[in-house]
Amino acid sequence: MNSTTKTRSLAPKAAYASDAQRWAAVQARDARADGHFVYGVRTTGVYCRPSASTRLPRRENVEFFATERAAKAAGYRASQRAAGDRTAVAAQRAALVAKACRLIERAETPPALDALAAAVGLSPFHFHRVFRSQTGLTPKAYASAFRAHKLRAELGGKDATVTEAIYGAGFNSNSRFYAASNGLLGMRARDYRAGGPNMQIRFAVGQCALGAILVAQSQRGICAILLGDDPESLVEDLQDQFPKALLIGGDAAFERLVAQVVGFVEAPSLGLNLPLDVQGTAFQERVWQALREVPPGATVSYAQVAARIGQPKAVRAVAQACGANPLAVAIPCHRVVRRSGELSGYRWGVERKRELLSRESA
Repeated sequence: MNSTTKTRSLAPKAAYASDAQRWAAVQARDARADGHFVYGVRTTGVYCRPSASTRLPRRENVEFFATERAAKAAGYRASQRAAGDRTAVAAQRAALVAKACRLIERAETPPALDALAAAVGLSPFHFHRVFRSQTGLTPKAYASAFRAHKLRAELGGKDATVTEAIYGAGFNSNSRFYAASNGLLGMRARDYRAGGPNMQIRFAVGQCALGAILVAQSQRGICAILLGDDPESLVEDLQDQFPKALLIGGDAAFERLVAQVVGFVEAPSLGLNLPLDVQGTAFQERVWQALREVPPGATVSYAQVAARIGQPKAVRAVAQACGANPLAVAIPCHRVVRRSGELSGYRWGVERKRELLSRESA
């Protein structure tokens, strides 16, 4: 990080270091100060964010706290109006993003960023930031994931031809489709429809602290990390996932890659610097992206994940997306727990989930 970047990142905190600076921010209802401090009002017993739209208190009745926790420890409670402001803003953003998602899904061709932003009444920059914060994907990535899902569904139909599937998925010409087909499907459309007969997947089975492990790699990246007790069952799972692909046992070079994955499973905090071949529905990819942003040692609830992707009522669907995850640990669905903090189901067994969380918190 260069000195210029450091100056920019430290400037906001320095701007609210003194009580005089903080009071000035409160008077200006400066939203940039939110997150840097809160203020308590002695006469009402509540605390507020600097930008809160509550009535401005008298200065002698105000004291400042670095965090909400500190304000609560001093006996203050959250302002209901401030909480309402945050809820209203979150609901408004979720509604705007939902509208943008519907526009993307109904469009024959992916809408431009400027057009989407204008449709929801935001600047392109602000819309891009809000959309990503709500869904975990950029508008372009969401459009690509949705189109890929629609294309897979069209190709899965028994009656439609490949050409009909191409147009049904929103491509207005064959040339546009074939330019994007490898990125969307990982193979040619005819191969995908036939179950991947020309797709080569290298794999190897080994042992790790969590039991048997299978690692598989397509031409695009790691496409499966499976855990279990029986190596043969893992191979069968891979065959079910890619029924007509050519499965090739790994050579010495691939064994080194497997060792890297095993090392990552043993110690997730090390990270996995390998390309992943992640293919799911648009919703699944939003959930999986949100999970990859949860750091080692932390956990989130299914409800929190649903809220992060802008669909707070989709708790059950989030759980289903976690269960469909083909990449154990790399997409850390083991970090999702019940609202109470208790461990819930895990595709590869609750005991493995407990062991992973124990390793990450050590």
